[in-house]
Amino acid sequence: MIRSRHAVRLAVPAALLTSLLLSACDSAQAVYPTREKGDSAPRMSNEKQESIFGPEGLFGKTKDNNGGGAGIGVNAFLWRASLDTIAFMPITSADAFGGTIITDWYQLPETPNERYKVNVFILDRTLRADGVKVALFKQGRDASGAWVDVRIDPRMAADLENAILTRARQLRLASQE
Repeated sequence: MIRSRHAVRLAVPAALLTSLLLSACDSAQAVYPTREKGDSAPRMSNEKQESIFGPEGLFGKTKDNNGGGAGIGVNAFLWRASLDTIAFMPITSADAFGGTIITDWYQLPETPNERYKVNVFILDRTLRADGVKVALFKQGRDASGAWVDVRIDPRMAADLENAILTRARQLRLASQE
């Protein structure tokens, strides 16, 4: 009896995982043999077969006018604008589904004793003013040459957020033309 309960506990997550993996395959174009009446040999077809989850798939594929698509977890305009705005900095991590971009430390050529780091968080699938949050960090060298955290003006992060929002609006307007 214990063995069968254990098997049921494992079977449910395995079935869920299998259905999720199969639904992911739904977006791929399948090529499969078809045979119509009167054909002596099967032909290859590139037609997309409907999923067992319906034409919208398991989670429903929707596309809105605010830049949120099925292939990205956050607003596409904010995502692209964020990458464009901080393109001069080395990116350590970028997660399009979670909406986080983390840069490595960057030194401006004219100030070798200061360096900056930026974390961008995209918080929404719609293009909104509060849809992006920037965390900006600054370090400077002390007398011994070690890097120490330096207080930064909060307006710098707000200015960076505004630059991202401005670029996102530009991208949205360009996409509507």
